[in-house]
Amino acid sequence: MNKLTKNTIKHASFEKFGKRTKLADGGGLYLDVQKAGRYWRMKYRFGGKEKLLALGVYPSISLKEARTKRDEAKRLLADSIDPMTHRSSIKTERIQTATNTFKAVAEEWLEHVHKKSVGETTSGRNERRLEMYAYPKLGRQPIAEVEPTDVLAVLRDIEKAGHLESAHRVKTLIGQIFRYAVSIGCARRDVTGDLRGILPPSKPKHHAAIVTPDEIAKLLNLIDGYWGTPTVRLALNMSPYVFLRPGELRTMRWDEIDWEDATWAREKTKNGEAFIVPLARQVVEILHELHEINGKSEWVFPNGHSRKRPMSDNGINSALKRMELRDIMTPHGFRAMARTVLAERLGFPTEIIEMQLAHRVRDVHGRAYNRTTWLPERRTMMKKWADYLDGLKATNKNVTPIHRAEKV
Repeated sequence: MNKLTKNTIKHASFEKFGKRTKLADGGGLYLDVQKAGRYWRMKYRFGGKEKLLALGVYPSISLKEARTKRDEAKRLLADSIDPMTHRSSIKTERIQTATNTFKAVAEEWLEHVHKKSVGETTSGRNERRLEMYAYPKLGRQPIAEVEPTDVLAVLRDIEKAGHLESAHRVKTLIGQIFRYAVSIGCARRDVTGDLRGILPPSKPKHHAAIVTPDEIAKLLNLIDGYWGTPTVRLALNMSPYVFLRPGELRTMRWDEIDWEDATWAREKTKNGEAFIVPLARQVVEILHELHEINGKSEWVFPNGHSRKRPMSDNGINSALKRMELRDIMTPHGFRAMARTVLAERLGFPTEIIEMQLAHRVRDVHGRAYNRTTWLPERRTMMKKWADYLDGLKATNKNVTPIHRAEKV
């Protein structure tokens, strides 16, 4: 069956034959001698049509290797498989495996899903978590080949470092990435499902907050006397009145404010929901003062180093620490303070308070309320809240020092 020899092939050249020549070996295999080089080809029939399969270039592919490739192609033909189609599918699979690494899919998920459903601060923080913990071990692996044990190794390293809460968060992120991979056909299932309960439960972290009237009054008077930059001072002044997340306050933009309607609106918050904040008279006054200082920036609270960026997420927290309020009050604590006092002392319904906190509030059928729900009631609540704070501040100029904080 085989007709060619090593010696015949070695001395075969375009110059020797003076033209393009095909040297047959049998079974459809031949060496195509051209001016540009010598190429292995296999002629075969599939589906009633004659086809040509390229097997490589001599001498990179030897006579023995070419025959092995021919024999493999014949086995495929015996199973009614087109060798050319088979090769194409393998090539496509290899390309997909190379591009569908865990990191590639994770980056796609971050860009097309995660960043559109959470705030900029949260998405940035989660991206850093993946870079620190997940990518070093999982990044280059094809996501379809990642096993539960691979993910567990990542989580155990974080846990051993004493960051149990981070381990839980990274596990959640990896699970979300896998579910996205399943939806686009890059993985068969979410392997983190096999790790349910594998980590010890993490203790919830509570934000320190002040919730008693005398201590709230002391806090407000301390804020009034803060000696820092005007931008940070006014951000501190506004924080108790609006009690939104610190990341939402510091990224407030001038184009989000409706001066005529006295509202501040944003299309997306940390949880992906839009919000509207009715602005009490006191807040509007603070905003007018800020506009005189920062009106030329797109940000209400621009960064001290570059007015093209918003204030650092550590700005208000650092100010509270400088006022010796470490472990007594945090930027998040203004939310806990408002939630507690509005419900327990001013008697406002929980649903209205939660809506104003920009939390998801659902009706009896589980549907999320629209951001304009209870807007007149919330406008009344925000006015009464601002007046209540001013009343505390005015009548309690000489209260005892803040001495404790309730964890809520």
